[in-house]
Amino acid sequence: MIDKNVVKGLVDEWLEGKEYFLVDIQISSDDKIVVEIDHADGVWIEDCVELSKYIEDRLSRDEEDYELEVGSAGLGQPFKVPQQYQNFVGKEVEVLGKDGKKVKGVLKSVDGNDFVVAVNEKVQVEGKKRPVKMDVDHAYKMDEVKYTKYIISFK
Repeated sequence: MIDKNVVKGLVDEWLEGKEYFLVDIQISSDDKIVVEIDHADGVWIEDCVELSKYIEDRLSRDEEDYELEVGSAGLGQPFKVPQQYQNFVGKEVEVLGKDGKKVKGVLKSVDGNDFVVAVNEKVQVEGKKRPVKMDVDHAYKMDEVKYTKYIISFK
């Protein structure tokens, strides 16, 4: 079986000096390698091809036969690394908490493992008879949510 650390080392070499970042590497028991990269402005197919050739040139098919797939992290897929959170600050996201509660709002800030989402919800304001809609900050930890993902909007 192909060593994940070897593949990660090759990807890290290729990424050096580029604005791309590694999202995930998966290697199945039958040696199918899937590499996901991302970039703040999106991923170009030419760069996926270049990375794929870079990896293929450095892994020997004589030692181990493998299948290689290099692509971008899907736009509507859950975030896997902190850099993805950074890239979507100011954009609308959906968060599913460990408690099963789902909220939609604007990703307001990211600090290490912590992030804040501003959710527009009804709040009872003192002196008012009816609740008023306003943005309420919800704080989360990346490793304490089931998922966070970008909401694709066609407005």
